[in-house]
Amino acid sequence: MDYLWSPWRFHYVSKPEPRSTCLFCEKLCQANDAENLIIRRARRNFVLLNIYPYTTGHLMIAPYEHVATLEEAAEETLTEMIFLTRQAVAHLRTIYNPQGINLGMNIGECAGAGVAGHIHMHVVPRWVGDSNFMTTIGETRVLPEDLKTTYEKLSRAFAGPR
Repeated sequence: MDYLWSPWRFHYVSKPEPRSTCLFCEKLCQANDAENLIIRRARRNFVLLNIYPYTTGHLMIAPYEHVATLEEAAEETLTEMIFLTRQAVAHLRTIYNPQGINLGMNIGECAGAGVAGHIHMHVVPRWVGDSNFMTTIGETRVLPEDLKTTYEKLSRAFAGPR
């Protein structure tokens, strides 16, 4: 029998101690966008890669303001978030040619939010067969590209003409 090791997932699947600070807010305060996988900083939101992606290219758009619900967010923030989502979809289609795209927010811990206190939009490119037996039965994702390469591709795309 062959084994596919993914030790980086241990931190995700184990129950870590609850965070005392917000992951998104922490990343925003740091200067190293490449290390934090922040692809673009816009006026009211930023775009970053998910470090535990469902598929290659899985990114998120989060506001600078620390808000837990859509109702708390400023209208301008939400408007920009949707424009950045549209831009992300266009870049993902150009770079990866996905057959579909999932967009979504999990608002609140019981709804599946990993960072429940800070809203964020997931943008997940999809291909036929990307949820095969490895994901369904083996509970293991097999991604054909490392995060650094994905970051470089999407950073170049977001840096281009808007």
